[in-house]
Parts: sequence; structure tokens; C-alpha cells
Amino acid sequence: MEIHEIDIRFPEGANVILGQSHFIKTVEDLYEVMVNSSPSVKFGVAFSEASGPRLIRRDGNDAALIECAVQIVRDVACGHFFAIAMKDGFPVNVLNGVKDCREVCRIYCATANPLQVLVAETPKGRGVAGVVDGEPPLGVETEKDVETRKGFLRKIGYKR
Repeated sequence: MEIHEIDIRFPEGANVILGQSHFIKTVEDLYEVMVNSSPSVKFGVAFSEASGPRLIRRDGNDAALIECAVQIVRDVACGHFFAIAMKDGFPVNVLNGVKDCREVCRIYCATANPLQVLVAETPKGRGVAGVVDGEPPLGVETEKDVETRKGFLRKIGYKR
């Protein structure tokens, strides 16, 4: 078995959600999750089939983000893998809908951080072994850091 480190590229200011799903209608159902989450979210969805024609299926409402999602799926090159690239919205607002999608088996990550996907390759094929999301911690938050965190969450409307 070989392990490959795949650097994931996406536009500045975008977030990505990566996961595993199992059925051709994934791309249409994830499209519906995204458009029903927010009228302003821009996104692209791509999903790779693991059998049959083994195509990368795609949808979305922004051509550049659709191409970004397709490129992520192409680079990772694993069956039943999906990518959502999004702007003008946050994963926290769509994750429950994505998780509730009947075809979705798991979410690997939802992030705007530098990202690598670790792919295991065997004679049978390729599968996602995990992700490297961001950088390691530099310390433990101080009382001042706690105040800053709480203030930020209230400023952006996630806490009262």
C-alpha cells in the first residue's frame, strides 16, 4: 500500500467540505441542501462514481466553484468521494443538511485552512485515509484569548 499526500487547492475566501457518499444522486441531493441553506451561498459540488461509467458528476450555482470541486475530486481520485467548494456562506450553516443527506456516509472535513487529503492506494483502488486540516496548536488559550473568542462569536452573530 502507498499513501499519497494530495494538496487541496481552492480560492481565497472559500471553504470546502469533503466527504464520502455512495450513490449517483448524491450530486443532485447535495445541490438541494446547498440552495436550501441560504439564498446567497455560491457553491460547486462534485462526486466521483466508483462503478459503471465512473464519471465525476457536478452541479452548483457558480462556474468557478463547480470547476474547483471537480478539480478536487479529480486530484483525490477516489471512488464515492465528494467535494463542495463554497463562498458567501459557512460550512456550519450547511453541515447538518449535508450529514442528513441519505447518501452521505461521512464528512472528512469542513475548512478554509490549508488542506491535504491522505489517500491510500492498493492494487484494488484508492481510498481516503484521512485529512491534514490546518496547522498544529501553538499553546492553550489565556483568559484574554477566551474573551476575544467570545467577543468574535457575538460580533458575527453566532452567540448572543
